[in-house]
Amino acid sequence: MKQQVLQLVYDVLRKLQYPVPGAIKCEYPKVSTHGDISTNVAMLLAKELKQPPRKIAESLVQSLKENAEDVRDIQIAGPGFINFFLKDEFFIRHLKTILNAGEQFGKIDAHTGIKANVEFVSANPTGPLTVGHGRNAVLGDTIANLLEWSGCDKVDREYYFNNAGRQMRVLGDSVRLRYLQLIGENVDFPEDYYQGDYIKEIAASLSETYGESLREENAEGIFKERAEEAIFADIKKTCDRLGIKFDYFYNEKSLYDDGYVEELIGIFRNKGLAYEKDGAIWLKTSEMGLEQDRVIVKSTGEPTYRLPDIAYHREKFKRGYDLIIDILGADHHATYPDVLAGVKALGLDEAKMKLVIYQFVTIVSEGQPVKMSTRKANYITLDELMDEAGPDVVRYFFLMRSPQSHLNFDLDLAKKETEENPVYYLQYAHARIASILRFAISSSVEFGWRYSEGDEQNAECIDLLTGKAEIELAKRLEQFPEIVEFCVNSYEPHHMGSYLTDVAMLFHKFYHAHRVITEDRGLSLARLSLCLATKTVLANGLRTIGIGAPERM
Repeated sequence: MKQQVLQLVYDVLRKLQYPVPGAIKCEYPKVSTHGDISTNVAMLLAKELKQPPRKIAESLVQSLKENAEDVRDIQIAGPGFINFFLKDEFFIRHLKTILNAGEQFGKIDAHTGIKANVEFVSANPTGPLTVGHGRNAVLGDTIANLLEWSGCDKVDREYYFNNAGRQMRVLGDSVRLRYLQLIGENVDFPEDYYQGDYIKEIAASLSETYGESLREENAEGIFKERAEEAIFADIKKTCDRLGIKFDYFYNEKSLYDDGYVEELIGIFRNKGLAYEKDGAIWLKTSEMGLEQDRVIVKSTGEPTYRLPDIAYHREKFKRGYDLIIDILGADHHATYPDVLAGVKALGLDEAKMKLVIYQFVTIVSEGQPVKMSTRKANYITLDELMDEAGPDVVRYFFLMRSPQSHLNFDLDLAKKETEENPVYYLQYAHARIASILRFAISSSVEFGWRYSEGDEQNAECIDLLTGKAEIELAKRLEQFPEIVEFCVNSYEPHHMGSYLTDVAMLFHKFYHAHRVITEDRGLSLARLSLCLATKTVLANGLRTIGIGAPERM
Protein backbone atom coordinates (compact mmCIF):
# COMPACT_ATOMS: atom_id res chain seq x y z
CA MET A 1 0.00 0.00 0.00
CA LYS A 2 2.76 2.44 0.97
CA GLN A 3 4.61 1.86 -2.29
CA GLN A 4 1.51 2.48 -4.39
CA VAL A 5 0.80 5.78 -2.62
CA LEU A 6 4.47 6.80 -2.75
CA GLN A 7 4.59 6.11 -6.49
CA LEU A 8 1.41 8.17 -6.94
CA VAL A 9 3.05 11.10 -5.09
CA TYR A 10 6.19 10.83 -7.26
CA ASP A 11 4.13 10.79 -10.46
CA VAL A 12 2.17 13.89 -9.48
CA LEU A 13 5.29 15.80 -8.40
CA ARG A 14 6.87 15.15 -11.78
CA LYS A 15 3.64 16.04 -13.59
CA LEU A 16 3.49 19.38 -11.77
CA GLN A 17 7.25 19.84 -12.26
CA TYR A 18 7.80 20.13 -8.53
CA PRO A 19 11.13 19.11 -7.01
CA VAL A 20 11.19 15.54 -5.66
CA PRO A 21 12.43 15.48 -2.03
CA GLY A 22 14.57 12.52 -1.05
CA ALA A 23 12.96 11.88 2.32
CA ILE A 24 9.26 11.54 1.50
CA LYS A 25 7.55 9.41 4.12
CA CYS A 26 4.35 7.45 3.75
CA GLU A 27 3.18 6.21 7.15
CA TYR A 28 0.20 4.43 8.62
CA PRO A 29 -1.66 6.98 10.82
CA LYS A 30 -2.14 5.92 14.43
CA VAL A 31 -5.74 7.13 14.31
CA SER A 32 -8.01 5.52 11.69
CA THR A 33 -9.90 8.80 11.13
CA HIS A 34 -6.65 10.19 9.65
CA GLY A 35 -6.89 7.80 6.72
CA ASP A 36 -5.02 4.70 5.58
CA ILE A 37 -1.76 6.42 4.56
CA SER A 38 -0.33 9.83 5.43
CA THR A 39 2.54 11.67 3.72
CA ASN A 40 4.71 14.63 4.75
CA VAL A 41 5.61 15.66 1.19
CA ALA A 42 4.07 19.15 1.44
CA MET A 43 6.16 20.04 4.49
CA LEU A 44 9.32 18.83 2.77
CA LEU A 45 8.61 21.13 -0.19
CA ALA A 46 7.82 24.22 1.90
CA LYS A 47 11.39 25.55 2.17
CA GLU A 48 12.26 25.09 -1.50
CA LEU A 49 8.95 26.42 -2.84
CA LYS A 50 8.83 29.16 -0.21
CA GLN A 51 5.13 28.50 0.48
CA PRO A 52 3.17 27.31 3.52
CA PRO A 53 2.86 23.50 3.60
CA ARG A 54 -0.96 23.60 3.60
CA LYS A 55 -0.97 25.73 0.45
CA ILE A 56 1.38 23.25 -1.24
CA ALA A 57 -0.81 20.40 -0.07
CA GLU A 58 -3.87 22.05 -1.60
CA SER A 59 -2.06 22.34 -4.94
CA LEU A 60 -1.15 18.64 -4.81
CA VAL A 61 -4.47 17.19 -3.71
CA GLN A 62 -6.41 17.94 -6.89
CA SER A 63 -3.83 16.23 -9.11
CA LEU A 64 -3.55 13.36 -6.69
CA LYS A 65 -7.31 12.80 -6.82
CA GLU A 66 -7.30 12.86 -10.62
CA ASN A 67 -4.61 10.17 -10.79
CA ALA A 68 -5.62 7.98 -7.84
CA GLU A 69 -7.60 5.00 -9.09
CA ASP A 70 -7.79 3.18 -5.74
CA VAL A 71 -8.19 6.27 -3.53
CA ARG A 72 -11.63 7.11 -2.12
CA ASP A 73 -10.69 10.49 -0.64
CA ILE A 74 -7.67 12.71 0.10
CA GLN A 75 -7.68 15.19 2.96
CA ILE A 76 -5.28 17.75 4.39
CA ALA A 77 -4.63 17.66 8.12
CA GLY A 78 -2.59 19.59 10.69
CA PRO A 79 0.29 21.69 9.34
CA GLY A 80 0.10 20.05 5.92
CA PHE A 81 -0.11 16.28 6.14
CA ILE A 82 -1.88 14.69 3.17
CA ASN A 83 -4.06 11.77 4.27
CA PHE A 84 -5.21 9.11 1.79
CA PHE A 85 -8.37 7.08 2.29
CA LEU A 86 -8.24 4.01 0.05
CA LYS A 87 -11.25 2.22 -1.36
CA ASP A 88 -12.34 -0.92 0.45
CA GLU A 89 -12.15 -2.74 -2.87
CA PHE A 90 -8.38 -2.25 -2.94
CA PHE A 91 -7.90 -4.29 0.22
CA ILE A 92 -10.47 -6.93 -0.67
CA ARG A 93 -8.93 -7.34 -4.12
CA HIS A 94 -5.54 -7.82 -2.49
CA LEU A 95 -6.80 -11.00 -0.81
CA LYS A 96 -6.35 -12.71 -4.18
CA THR A 97 -2.68 -11.76 -4.10
CA ILE A 98 -2.31 -13.42 -0.70
CA LEU A 99 -4.17 -16.56 -1.77
CA ASN A 100 -2.20 -16.90 -4.99
CA ALA A 101 1.18 -16.35 -3.30
CA GLY A 102 0.47 -18.68 -0.39
CA GLU A 103 3.67 -19.57 1.49
CA GLN A 104 5.58 -17.02 -0.63
CA PHE A 105 3.42 -14.07 0.44
CA GLY A 106 5.50 -11.53 2.32
CA LYS A 107 8.77 -12.34 0.59
CA ILE A 108 10.34 -9.21 -0.85
CA ASP A 109 13.35 -8.35 -3.01
CA ALA A 110 14.88 -5.58 -0.88
CA HIS A 111 18.18 -7.50 -0.48
CA THR A 112 18.42 -9.25 -3.83
CA GLY A 113 22.04 -9.91 -4.76
CA ILE A 114 23.25 -9.60 -1.17
CA LYS A 115 25.38 -12.21 0.58
CA ALA A 116 24.99 -11.73 4.33
CA ASN A 117 26.74 -13.02 7.43
CA VAL A 118 25.00 -12.92 10.82
CA GLU A 119 27.25 -13.71 13.77
CA PHE A 120 25.48 -14.46 17.03
CA VAL A 121 25.55 -16.48 20.26
CA SER A 122 29.37 -16.84 20.04
CA ALA A 123 29.68 -18.06 23.63
CA ASN A 124 32.99 -19.73 24.42
CA PRO A 125 32.58 -23.46 25.21
CA THR A 126 32.92 -23.12 28.97
CA GLY A 127 29.37 -24.02 30.01
CA PRO A 128 25.78 -24.49 28.89
CA LEU A 129 23.85 -21.68 27.23
CA THR A 130 21.94 -19.67 29.81
CA VAL A 131 19.11 -17.16 29.55
CA GLY A 132 21.86 -14.58 29.17
CA HIS A 133 22.64 -16.11 25.77
CA GLY A 134 19.03 -16.74 24.79
CA ARG A 135 18.11 -13.26 23.64
CA ASN A 136 21.25 -13.12 21.49
CA ALA A 137 20.47 -16.52 19.95
CA VAL A 138 16.84 -15.79 19.08
CA LEU A 139 17.51 -12.23 17.90
CA GLY A 140 20.33 -13.33 15.58
CA ASP A 141 18.44 -16.26 14.08
CA THR A 142 15.30 -14.17 13.53
CA ILE A 143 17.24 -11.40 11.79
CA ALA A 144 18.77 -14.09 9.57
CA ASN A 145 15.25 -15.40 8.81
CA LEU A 146 14.07 -11.92 7.87
CA LEU A 147 17.08 -11.37 5.61
CA GLU A 148 16.15 -14.58 3.80
CA TRP A 149 12.58 -13.31 3.45
CA SER A 150 13.89 -10.03 2.04
CA GLY A 151 15.59 -11.73 -0.90
CA CYS A 152 19.22 -12.23 0.14
CA ASP A 153 21.05 -14.58 -2.21
CA LYS A 154 22.68 -16.23 0.80
CA VAL A 155 22.52 -15.79 4.57
CA ASP A 156 25.20 -17.52 6.65
CA ARG A 157 24.67 -17.99 10.38
CA GLU A 158 28.04 -17.94 12.12
CA TYR A 159 29.24 -18.81 15.62
CA TYR A 160 32.57 -17.23 16.62
CA PHE A 161 34.38 -18.73 19.59
CA ASN A 162 37.71 -18.95 21.35
CA ASN A 163 38.92 -22.28 22.71
CA ALA A 164 42.23 -20.92 23.97
CA GLY A 165 43.29 -18.59 26.78
CA ARG A 166 42.74 -18.51 30.53
CA GLN A 167 39.03 -19.38 30.42
CA MET A 168 39.73 -22.65 28.69
CA ARG A 169 42.70 -23.46 30.94
CA VAL A 170 40.47 -22.95 33.97
CA LEU A 171 37.80 -25.13 32.34
CA GLY A 172 40.27 -27.96 31.79
CA ASP A 173 41.61 -27.68 35.31
CA SER A 174 38.08 -27.60 36.74
CA VAL A 175 37.38 -30.96 35.09
CA ARG A 176 40.78 -32.31 36.17
CA LEU A 177 40.19 -31.47 39.83
CA ARG A 178 36.66 -32.95 39.81
CA TYR A 179 38.11 -36.07 38.23
CA LEU A 180 40.77 -36.33 40.93
CA GLN A 181 38.09 -35.97 43.60
CA LEU A 182 36.09 -38.79 41.98
CA ILE A 183 39.07 -41.17 42.09
CA GLY A 184 39.66 -40.42 45.75
CA GLU A 185 42.19 -37.60 45.71
CA ASN A 186 41.84 -34.94 48.39
CA VAL A 187 42.15 -31.71 46.38
CA ASP A 188 40.88 -28.20 46.95
CA PHE A 189 38.52 -26.78 44.32
CA PRO A 190 39.07 -23.01 43.85
CA GLU A 191 36.00 -20.83 44.30
CA ASP A 192 36.60 -19.03 40.98
CA TYR A 193 36.60 -22.29 38.98
CA TYR A 194 33.57 -23.57 37.09
CA GLN A 195 31.12 -24.88 39.69
CA GLY A 196 28.31 -26.39 37.63
CA ASP A 197 27.17 -29.99 37.72
CA TYR A 198 28.13 -30.29 34.05
CA ILE A 199 31.80 -30.21 35.14
CA LYS A 200 31.19 -33.15 37.46
CA GLU A 201 29.36 -35.02 34.67
CA ILE A 202 32.29 -34.59 32.26
CA ALA A 203 34.70 -35.71 34.97
CA ALA A 204 32.53 -38.75 35.73
CA SER A 205 32.51 -39.69 32.04
CA LEU A 206 36.32 -39.59 31.98
CA SER A 207 36.52 -41.61 35.18
CA GLU A 208 34.19 -44.23 33.75
CA THR A 209 36.19 -44.50 30.52
CA TYR A 210 39.76 -44.24 31.81
CA GLY A 211 39.52 -45.25 35.43
CA GLU A 212 42.47 -43.81 37.40
CA SER A 213 44.86 -43.70 34.44
CA LEU A 214 44.55 -39.93 34.00
CA ARG A 215 45.85 -39.13 37.47
CA GLU A 216 49.04 -37.51 36.13
CA GLU A 217 47.51 -35.85 33.05
CA ASN A 218 47.65 -32.05 32.86
CA ALA A 219 44.63 -29.83 32.40
CA GLU A 220 45.55 -28.74 28.87
CA GLY A 221 45.21 -32.20 27.35
CA ILE A 222 42.30 -34.60 27.49
CA PHE A 223 40.51 -32.74 30.29
CA LYS A 224 40.16 -29.55 28.28
CA GLU A 225 39.50 -31.41 25.02
CA ARG A 226 36.75 -33.59 26.46
CA ALA A 227 35.16 -30.60 28.22
CA GLU A 228 35.09 -28.53 25.04
CA GLU A 229 33.69 -31.44 23.05
CA ALA A 230 30.91 -32.17 25.56
CA ILE A 231 29.98 -28.53 26.09
CA PHE A 232 29.87 -27.77 22.36
CA ALA A 233 27.65 -30.81 21.80
CA ASP A 234 25.33 -29.47 24.49
CA ILE A 235 25.34 -25.96 22.97
CA LYS A 236 24.46 -27.32 19.53
CA LYS A 237 21.68 -29.45 20.99
CA THR A 238 20.22 -26.42 22.80
CA CYS A 239 20.34 -24.32 19.63
CA ASP A 240 18.70 -27.16 17.72
CA ARG A 241 15.80 -27.16 20.19
CA LEU A 242 15.33 -23.46 19.41
CA GLY A 243 15.36 -24.22 15.68
CA ILE A 244 18.80 -22.64 15.21
CA LYS A 245 21.39 -24.24 12.95
CA PHE A 246 24.74 -22.61 12.23
CA ASP A 247 26.48 -22.71 8.85
CA TYR A 248 29.90 -21.96 10.30
CA PHE A 249 31.76 -22.26 13.60
CA TYR A 250 34.76 -19.93 13.38
CA ASN A 251 37.57 -20.46 15.85
CA GLU A 252 39.47 -17.34 16.94
CA LYS A 253 42.56 -19.53 17.38
CA SER A 254 42.64 -20.10 13.60
CA LEU A 255 43.35 -16.40 13.13
CA TYR A 256 46.67 -16.96 14.87
CA ASP A 257 47.37 -20.40 13.41
CA ASP A 258 46.79 -19.15 9.86
CA GLY A 259 48.93 -16.04 10.40
CA TYR A 260 46.11 -13.53 9.93
CA VAL A 261 46.84 -11.68 13.18
CA GLU A 262 50.55 -11.26 12.43
CA GLU A 263 49.70 -10.23 8.88
CA LEU A 264 47.33 -7.58 10.22
CA ILE A 265 50.00 -6.12 12.50
CA GLY A 266 52.32 -5.89 9.47
CA ILE A 267 49.64 -4.09 7.45
CA PHE A 268 49.10 -1.53 10.19
CA ARG A 269 52.86 -0.99 10.51
CA ASN A 270 53.24 -0.50 6.74
CA LYS A 271 50.42 2.04 6.79
CA GLY A 272 52.13 3.94 9.60
CA LEU A 273 49.19 3.22 11.89
CA ALA A 274 50.96 1.04 14.48
CA TYR A 275 53.81 1.97 16.80
CA GLU A 276 55.55 0.67 19.91
CA LYS A 277 55.42 2.38 23.29
CA ASP A 278 56.17 1.04 26.78
CA GLY A 279 56.76 -2.40 25.32
CA ALA A 280 53.26 -2.56 23.79
CA ILE A 281 52.03 -2.10 20.23
CA TRP A 282 49.53 0.72 19.77
CA LEU A 283 47.08 1.49 16.98
CA LYS A 284 46.70 5.13 15.95
CA THR A 285 42.95 5.18 16.44
CA SER A 286 43.22 8.88 17.30
CA GLU A 287 43.79 9.37 13.56
CA MET A 288 40.67 7.32 12.84
CA GLY A 289 38.14 9.51 14.62
CA LEU A 290 38.54 8.14 18.17
CA GLU A 291 39.71 10.18 21.15
CA GLN A 292 42.91 8.26 21.84
CA ASP A 293 45.12 5.48 20.55
CA ARG A 294 44.45 1.87 21.59
CA VAL A 295 46.76 -0.94 22.61
CA ILE A 296 46.51 -3.92 20.25
CA VAL A 297 49.34 -6.01 21.76
CA LYS A 298 50.15 -5.73 25.46
CA SER A 299 53.69 -5.51 26.80
CA THR A 300 53.30 -9.17 27.78
CA GLY A 301 52.91 -10.06 24.10
CA GLU A 302 49.22 -10.91 24.54
CA PRO A 303 46.88 -9.26 21.98
CA THR A 304 43.93 -7.23 23.20
CA TYR A 305 40.47 -8.16 21.94
CA ARG A 306 40.68 -5.49 19.21
CA LEU A 307 43.37 -7.21 17.16
CA PRO A 308 41.73 -10.61 16.53
CA ASP A 309 38.32 -8.94 16.15
CA ILE A 310 39.64 -6.66 13.39
CA ALA A 311 41.38 -9.65 11.77
CA TYR A 312 38.16 -11.66 12.00
CA HIS A 313 36.11 -8.98 10.26
CA ARG A 314 38.79 -8.57 7.61
CA GLU A 315 38.38 -12.27 6.86
CA LYS A 316 34.62 -11.81 6.54
CA PHE A 317 35.20 -9.17 3.89
CA LYS A 318 37.63 -11.49 2.12
CA ARG A 319 34.94 -14.19 2.14
CA GLY A 320 32.78 -11.92 0.00
CA TYR A 321 30.02 -10.76 2.34
CA ASP A 322 28.09 -7.64 1.35
CA LEU A 323 26.38 -7.34 4.73
CA ILE A 324 28.01 -8.28 8.05
CA ILE A 325 25.80 -8.23 11.13
CA ASP A 326 27.09 -8.69 14.68
CA ILE A 327 24.66 -9.37 17.54
CA LEU A 328 26.26 -8.20 20.78
CA GLY A 329 25.25 -7.48 24.35
CA ALA A 330 25.13 -3.95 25.73
CA ASP A 331 28.51 -4.43 27.43
CA HIS A 332 30.18 -4.37 23.98
CA HIS A 333 28.75 -1.02 22.97
CA ALA A 334 31.80 1.03 23.98
CA THR A 335 34.37 -1.31 22.39
CA TYR A 336 32.88 -1.88 18.94
CA PRO A 337 33.98 1.53 17.56
CA ASP A 338 37.60 0.37 17.87
CA VAL A 339 36.87 -2.55 15.55
CA LEU A 340 35.04 -0.30 13.06
CA ALA A 341 37.97 2.13 13.08
CA GLY A 342 40.42 -0.70 12.38
CA VAL A 343 38.28 -2.02 9.52
CA LYS A 344 38.03 1.44 8.00
CA ALA A 345 41.79 1.92 8.30
CA LEU A 346 42.24 -1.21 6.17
CA GLY A 347 40.31 0.49 3.37
CA LEU A 348 37.27 -1.74 3.83
CA ASP A 349 33.72 -0.42 3.67
CA GLU A 350 32.63 -0.30 7.31
CA ALA A 351 29.14 0.72 6.12
CA LYS A 352 28.63 -2.96 5.28
CA MET A 353 28.93 -3.77 8.98
CA LYS A 354 25.85 -3.49 11.19
CA LEU A 355 25.88 -3.78 14.96
CA VAL A 356 22.74 -4.92 16.77
CA ILE A 357 23.08 -4.24 20.49
CA TYR A 358 20.62 -5.86 22.87
CA GLN A 359 19.95 -5.20 26.54
CA PHE A 360 19.96 -7.94 29.11
CA VAL A 361 17.19 -10.19 30.37
CA THR A 362 15.71 -10.58 33.83
CA ILE A 363 13.72 -13.71 34.61
CA VAL A 364 10.68 -12.77 36.69
CA SER A 365 8.66 -15.27 38.72
CA GLU A 366 5.79 -14.42 41.05
CA GLY A 367 6.48 -10.77 40.35
CA GLN A 368 10.06 -10.92 41.60
CA PRO A 369 13.35 -11.09 39.66
CA VAL A 370 15.16 -14.43 39.90
CA LYS A 371 18.69 -13.80 41.16
CA MET A 372 21.42 -15.56 39.21
CA SER A 373 25.17 -15.91 39.58
CA THR A 374 27.26 -17.52 36.84
CA ARG A 375 30.29 -17.97 39.12
CA LYS A 376 28.28 -19.96 41.66
CA ALA A 377 26.49 -21.89 38.89
CA ASN A 378 23.22 -20.39 40.14
CA TYR A 379 21.71 -19.70 36.75
CA ILE A 380 18.85 -20.84 34.54
CA THR A 381 19.94 -22.61 31.39
CA LEU A 382 18.12 -22.17 28.11
CA ASP A 383 17.20 -25.85 28.22
CA GLU A 384 15.60 -25.42 31.63
CA LEU A 385 13.66 -22.43 30.31
CA MET A 386 12.45 -24.46 27.32
CA ASP A 387 11.52 -27.35 29.61
CA GLU A 388 9.30 -24.93 31.56
CA ALA A 389 7.70 -22.97 28.71
CA GLY A 390 8.52 -24.67 25.40
CA PRO A 391 10.79 -23.48 22.55
CA ASP A 392 8.09 -21.44 20.75
CA VAL A 393 7.25 -19.45 23.86
CA VAL A 394 10.92 -18.90 24.68
CA ARG A 395 11.61 -17.59 21.18
CA TYR A 396 8.60 -15.26 21.21
CA PHE A 397 9.26 -13.88 24.68
CA PHE A 398 12.86 -13.02 23.77
CA LEU A 399 11.44 -11.02 20.83
CA MET A 400 8.71 -9.17 22.72
CA ARG A 401 10.64 -5.93 23.19
CA SER A 402 12.98 -3.80 21.13
CA PRO A 403 16.57 -5.09 21.40
CA GLN A 404 17.49 -1.72 22.95
CA SER A 405 15.04 -2.25 25.82
CA HIS A 406 15.68 -4.29 28.94
CA LEU A 407 13.53 -7.43 28.85
CA ASN A 408 11.64 -8.94 31.77
CA PHE A 409 10.89 -12.57 30.94
CA ASP A 410 7.71 -13.36 32.87
CA LEU A 411 8.08 -17.07 33.55
CA ASP A 412 4.60 -17.41 35.05
CA LEU A 413 2.97 -15.86 31.97
CA ALA A 414 5.16 -17.95 29.65
CA LYS A 415 3.87 -21.16 31.25
CA LYS A 416 0.18 -20.27 30.87
CA GLU A 417 -1.83 -22.00 28.16
CA THR A 418 -4.46 -19.30 27.95
CA GLU A 419 -5.07 -16.28 25.75
CA GLU A 420 -3.12 -14.17 28.28
CA ASN A 421 -0.01 -15.78 26.82
CA PRO A 422 0.69 -13.95 23.52
CA VAL A 423 2.15 -17.07 21.87
CA TYR A 424 -0.88 -19.15 22.79
CA TYR A 425 -3.11 -16.34 21.50
CA LEU A 426 -1.39 -16.31 18.08
CA GLN A 427 -1.18 -20.06 17.69
CA TYR A 428 -4.79 -20.49 18.80
CA ALA A 429 -5.93 -18.05 16.09
CA HIS A 430 -4.11 -20.10 13.46
CA ALA A 431 -5.48 -23.39 14.83
CA ARG A 432 -9.02 -21.96 14.97
CA ILE A 433 -8.87 -21.02 11.29
CA ALA A 434 -7.55 -24.49 10.45
CA SER A 435 -10.55 -25.92 12.33
CA ILE A 436 -12.95 -23.69 10.36
CA LEU A 437 -11.45 -24.85 7.08
CA ARG A 438 -11.66 -28.50 8.12
CA PHE A 439 -15.32 -27.99 9.05
CA ALA A 440 -15.97 -26.37 5.67
CA ILE A 441 -14.50 -29.37 3.89
CA SER A 442 -16.43 -31.87 6.00
CA SER A 443 -19.68 -29.92 5.40
CA SER A 444 -19.34 -29.82 1.62
CA VAL A 445 -22.22 -32.24 0.99
CA GLU A 446 -24.61 -30.33 3.23
CA PHE A 447 -23.78 -27.00 1.59
CA GLY A 448 -23.54 -28.38 -1.92
CA TRP A 449 -20.01 -27.24 -2.71
CA ARG A 450 -16.45 -28.41 -2.24
CA TYR A 451 -13.90 -26.19 -0.49
CA SER A 452 -10.30 -26.81 -1.48
CA GLU A 453 -7.40 -24.72 -0.18
CA GLY A 454 -5.57 -22.90 -2.94
CA ASP A 455 -8.41 -23.22 -5.46
CA GLU A 456 -9.00 -19.97 -7.34
CA GLN A 457 -12.78 -20.45 -6.96
CA ASN A 458 -12.44 -19.55 -3.29
CA ALA A 459 -11.73 -15.94 -4.21
CA GLU A 460 -14.43 -15.55 -6.84
CA CYS A 461 -16.93 -13.99 -4.43
CA ILE A 462 -14.65 -11.80 -2.32
CA ASP A 463 -16.49 -8.65 -3.39
CA LEU A 464 -19.23 -9.78 -0.98
CA LEU A 465 -16.93 -8.84 1.92
CA THR A 466 -18.26 -5.44 2.95
CA GLY A 467 -18.54 -5.62 6.76
CA LYS A 468 -16.40 -3.30 8.89
CA ALA A 469 -14.62 -6.18 10.64
CA GLU A 470 -13.95 -7.86 7.29
CA ILE A 471 -12.43 -4.71 5.79
CA GLU A 472 -10.30 -3.98 8.88
CA LEU A 473 -8.84 -7.47 8.78
CA ALA A 474 -8.18 -7.31 5.04
CA LYS A 475 -6.39 -3.96 5.48
CA ARG A 476 -4.03 -5.38 8.09
CA LEU A 477 -3.28 -8.49 6.04
CA GLU A 478 -2.25 -6.37 3.05
CA GLN A 479 0.51 -4.74 5.14
CA PHE A 480 2.47 -7.94 5.83
CA PRO A 481 5.23 -7.49 3.18
CA GLU A 482 5.85 -3.96 4.43
CA ILE A 483 6.14 -5.23 8.01
CA VAL A 484 8.76 -7.74 6.85
CA GLU A 485 10.69 -4.93 5.15
CA PHE A 486 10.43 -2.66 8.18
CA CYS A 487 11.65 -5.39 10.55
CA VAL A 488 14.63 -6.29 8.39
CA ASN A 489 15.68 -2.70 7.71
CA SER A 490 15.45 -1.69 11.37
CA TYR A 491 16.86 -5.00 12.72
CA GLU A 492 13.95 -4.95 15.17
CA PRO A 493 11.95 -8.17 14.75
CA HIS A 494 9.73 -7.43 17.75
CA HIS A 495 7.49 -5.45 15.38
CA MET A 496 6.49 -8.72 13.72
CA GLY A 497 5.08 -10.08 16.97
CA SER A 498 3.06 -6.91 17.50
CA TYR A 499 1.74 -7.06 13.94
CA LEU A 500 0.71 -10.71 14.20
CA THR A 501 -1.06 -10.01 17.48
CA ASP A 502 -3.06 -7.29 15.69
CA VAL A 503 -3.95 -9.74 12.93
CA ALA A 504 -5.10 -12.35 15.46
CA MET A 505 -7.15 -9.75 17.34
CA LEU A 506 -8.82 -8.52 14.16
CA PHE A 507 -9.53 -12.09 13.09
CA HIS A 508 -11.26 -12.87 16.40
CA LYS A 509 -13.24 -9.64 16.03
CA PHE A 510 -14.33 -10.69 12.52
CA TYR A 511 -15.11 -14.25 13.70
CA HIS A 512 -17.37 -13.01 16.50
CA ALA A 513 -19.10 -10.48 14.22
CA HIS A 514 -19.78 -12.76 11.23
CA ARG A 515 -20.76 -16.38 10.74
CA VAL A 516 -18.30 -17.91 8.29
CA ILE A 517 -20.32 -20.86 6.98
CA THR A 518 -23.78 -19.64 5.96
CA GLU A 519 -26.55 -20.79 3.66
CA ASP A 520 -25.27 -18.27 1.13
CA ARG A 521 -22.64 -20.21 -0.83
CA GLY A 522 -20.99 -17.10 -2.27
CA LEU A 523 -20.71 -15.32 1.05
CA SER A 524 -19.37 -18.49 2.67
CA LEU A 525 -16.69 -18.78 -0.01
CA ALA A 526 -15.76 -15.11 0.44
CA ARG A 527 -15.39 -15.43 4.20
CA LEU A 528 -13.47 -18.69 3.85
CA SER A 529 -11.12 -16.85 1.49
CA LEU A 530 -10.58 -14.20 4.16
CA CYS A 531 -9.96 -16.96 6.72
CA LEU A 532 -7.43 -18.67 4.46
CA ALA A 533 -5.64 -15.37 3.74
CA THR A 534 -5.45 -14.71 7.48
CA LYS A 535 -4.12 -18.21 8.12
CA THR A 536 -1.50 -17.66 5.41
CA VAL A 537 -0.27 -14.40 6.94
CA LEU A 538 -0.20 -15.82 10.46
CA ALA A 539 1.74 -18.90 9.32
CA ASN A 540 4.21 -16.89 7.23
CA GLY A 541 4.71 -14.32 9.97
CA LEU A 542 5.32 -17.01 12.57
CA ARG A 543 7.84 -18.62 10.21
CA THR A 544 9.83 -15.39 10.01
CA ILE A 545 10.29 -15.44 13.79
CA GLY A 546 10.86 -19.19 13.95
CA ILE A 547 7.64 -20.18 15.71
CA GLY A 548 5.33 -23.05 14.80
CA ALA A 549 1.82 -22.59 13.40
CA PRO A 550 -0.19 -25.56 14.74
CA GLU A 551 -3.21 -26.91 12.91
CA ARG A 552 -4.76 -28.16 16.16
CA MET A 553 -4.54 -27.11 19.80
